Amino acid sequence: MSREKIVVLDFGSQYAHLIAKRFRMLGYYSEIALPSAGLEVFENAKGIVMSGGPSSVYEENIPEFNEKILTLELPILGLCYGHQLMAKSYGGNVGKGEVGEYGFAQLELNKNVKSPLFEGIEPSQQVWMSHQDTVLQPGDGFEVVGSTKDCPYAALQNLSKKRFSLQCHCEVKDTPCGNQIFENFARFCGMEKNWDQDTVLNVILENIKKEAAGRNVLLFLSGGVDSTITFALLNKALGQDRVLGLHIDNGFMRKNESAKVADAYRKFGFTNFIVEDASESFLKAISGLTDPQKKRMAVGENFITVRNEVTDRQNLDDSWLLAQGTLYPDIIESGGTKNSHTIKTHHNRVAGIQELIAKGLIIEPIRDLYKDEVRAIGKKLGLSDELVMRHPFPGPGLSINVLCNDGKSWSAKDDEELSAATKELEGVTLNMFCPNCTQKLKRSVLPVRSVGVQGDFRTYRFPALLTFADEGDGFYHFPHKHEKLEACSSAITNSAKYINRTCIKLFQRPGIADSDLKLQEGYCDRRRLDQLREVDDIVLTELHKSGWYNKIFQHLTIDLPYASTAEHATFVLRPVISEDVMTARFAMLPEEVMSAIVHKIAELPFVDALYFDATNKPPATFGWE
Repeated sequence: MSREKIVVLDFGSQYAHLIAKRFRMLGYYSEIALPSAGLEVFENAKGIVMSGGPSSVYEENIPEFNEKILTLELPILGLCYGHQLMAKSYGGNVGKGEVGEYGFAQLELNKNVKSPLFEGIEPSQQVWMSHQDTVLQPGDGFEVVGSTKDCPYAALQNLSKKRFSLQCHCEVKDTPCGNQIFENFARFCGMEKNWDQDTVLNVILENIKKEAAGRNVLLFLSGGVDSTITFALLNKALGQDRVLGLHIDNGFMRKNESAKVADAYRKFGFTNFIVEDASESFLKAISGLTDPQKKRMAVGENFITVRNEVTDRQNLDDSWLLAQGTLYPDIIESGGTKNSHTIKTHHNRVAGIQELIAKGLIIEPIRDLYKDEVRAIGKKLGLSDELVMRHPFPGPGLSINVLCNDGKSWSAKDDEELSAATKELEGVTLNMFCPNCTQKLKRSVLPVRSVGVQGDFRTYRFPALLTFADEGDGFYHFPHKHEKLEACSSAITNSAKYINRTCIKLFQRPGIADSDLKLQEGYCDRRRLDQLREVDDIVLTELHKSGWYNKIFQHLTIDLPYASTAEHATFVLRPVISEDVMTARFAMLPEEVMSAIVHKIAELPFVDALYFDATNKPPATFGWE
């Protein structure tokens, strides 16, 4: 029997599927469709949401849109790109805004306009923005429901046509009233609740049985949440005799990680898994590589090579399917939807995997879910918190936390852009700190590039580095005020074209001057990985000890080839809070926890400097590669 549904038109936004997920979590079944879809797709639909996207509505090469959709009597809600497309479609005007909005903004509702979208919502609301384009003139018959400081037409509606549009992303948790807006929209659509966790679990289990169709399944087990819960789902649907878990120690694991993973699985009762030490094979595969995308691809392709070797050794024939714990964010960030742009290439979307997908030899039971949904499924299956609440740890592991440099690729253009970034940073007003902090604040730009995401586009820009008062012995003052650091970070990344991160200096080894730190030749080899493992282990040990491990979503330790010698390195602490991976805020650790971490890392002789990444997502991604 067909279900009533909310249809989300995917214009290529990173957040398109997050919109669908939000409706499902609220109890309303939702589906994704292309904006070029025929009207038959909207049978049983009660409403439509037009997502954001990386394009500009006034460009030539924009996602194909079936304008007949706007003739439907259904209520339609446009978000970000959808907001701008709505304005343009009804005779309005869209162009570049004077100021881009990335991150938090305050939406002020128009007290003279009543909107069914904002029923029960206070007139001043925090919202999450990620846009440079803006509505310059609303469409015919649209009234202004709300605005922000830099966006006068942030919320619009035309009640007679049942049309609503918002510049903000109310699908992300950082727009706290977003769920209420969606609830109000579903109610306006006359939609009844028809979706819950039991239904989701049953659908997944039935899909596994159907896709496996009597065949056995081999699963790559990284030890992370996604592959572990996929393993549990496969075992429940097919039985342990038809499933084999393969945990590959690729040399990129955390300290003693493989042994801990195997022990945790045995404790839960999993007996159908094997552990393969393939560290030398993987280190060889990425030897000499510096390009992050090429590294990811090499790791992904080598997983296939190792898989083939293991299946030969285990006498597994071609009837075995390969399973992966792929989440939808992996697909989105790999440019896996028709209109999206690649943010980064995931190891589970490399060419070898794509070939297996084309042949129908890959099964991905949780590919339509997000991290919080997957954890909820894991708990429903009875998995322990030790397995379900682990910090995410991707297949390529620590290899993507080691930034590499061949010592030759830096160009005159890099110098030019670094100089431009430095000039931009000097021009940003940073008046959110106390007079003493402001007076002693020094600004610089690191000569490395890291990946970010701004307005659904991948960026590859420089990190800003802020240095506060020197407190002696190489340690520096760190302002423990989350809102001030967040305001500072946003002010920099919203204003600077060449900067997408803001870091704070925590430590620099006494006797090493700023001028001594230079970009060194460095690759992802065993020495650097072992150094990273030591630093990372200090952080995770302190997080566990203090109880903060379970209070944050993930901690990444980043190794930069920026040091006084090639044998040393600078490290970056990157704790983040997130629910769905698509957005995140940097986590402010308590002063005593941060102090313990910094002082212990400072004792390691190969550490020249230590920084803290105080950037949200967007504009920065979780990791640096």
